[in-house]
Amino acid sequence: MSYDNTCKYLAENYPAEFASWLLSIDTSDIQVLKTELNLEPIRADSVIFLQIANQILHLEFQATPKSTPPLDFRMLDYYTRLKREYWCDIEQVLIFLQATSSEIVLNTQYVDKKTRHEYRVIRLWEEDPTPLLANPALLPLATLAQTNSPQALLEQVAANVDMIEETDERQNISACVQVLAGLRFDKSLIKQLFREEIMQESVIYQDILQKGLQQGEERGKKQEALQLILRQLTRRFNAIEPEMQQQIRTLSITQLEELAEALLDFSSQTDLVNYLANISLPQPNQED
Repeated sequence: MSYDNTCKYLAENYPAEFASWLLSIDTSDIQVLKTELNLEPIRADSVIFLQIANQILHLEFQATPKSTPPLDFRMLDYYTRLKREYWCDIEQVLIFLQATSSEIVLNTQYVDKKTRHEYRVIRLWEEDPTPLLANPALLPLATLAQTNSPQALLEQVAANVDMIEETDERQNISACVQVLAGLRFDKSLIKQLFREEIMQESVIYQDILQKGLQQGEERGKKQEALQLILRQLTRRFNAIEPEMQQQIRTLSITQLEELAEALLDFSSQTDLVNYLANISLPQPNQED
């Protein structure tokens, strides 16, 4: 099961609830924007863009603080790309799901010489569960909120899920609760409080599972392409600098396929350096 896909489902299907929680705005006039930006390599299922009036709420969900490139730079990168495309106010919220001692979760800005970019950070394990428990759409997040009695909190979430009247919504929220609760609770306890057949009957359970399988296949394809290209480059140039290898690892599958063809014409590592420099540059806006 994918924690990212679960969070994406919740934010896309309950955007007003997230806007009310994070921005204190009560409105149904919200548009869920595409989760991919035109410029590579921005693509992630954990990213949600909600357009509210002349403002964008950018939600980034992270189960762990590990990220390539680093999260602070990613937030800056998203901001500049969103600003370029929509040119409106942007509120960015980075939501960490699982408690950790990493200092990364304390960082709220990207700093590099004269560049400084700030964003909002929420560490769910420090959040008051009250507003999350009050809203069915946010019940899955409530399982990870601050509490002195985790089991009592999970029992309360389960009771609130049972109170959801509409059957499909109850099944889907229950499935999301069980997925995210897995970050904190033993599977045996989750099974005690939630009926497994309800989760399996849920449409979102099947959707999340399918997306997880598809992503696994994509990762497998990318890993195969990456290993093949690195072998080819090493064979041709004997050794590849670690920094260059890291840059190649950030390429999409499509870019890796294009590189596999291009490297046939490379005569030196300088050709590789120039090629990577060119494809990493943002493409200029096309105007009619």
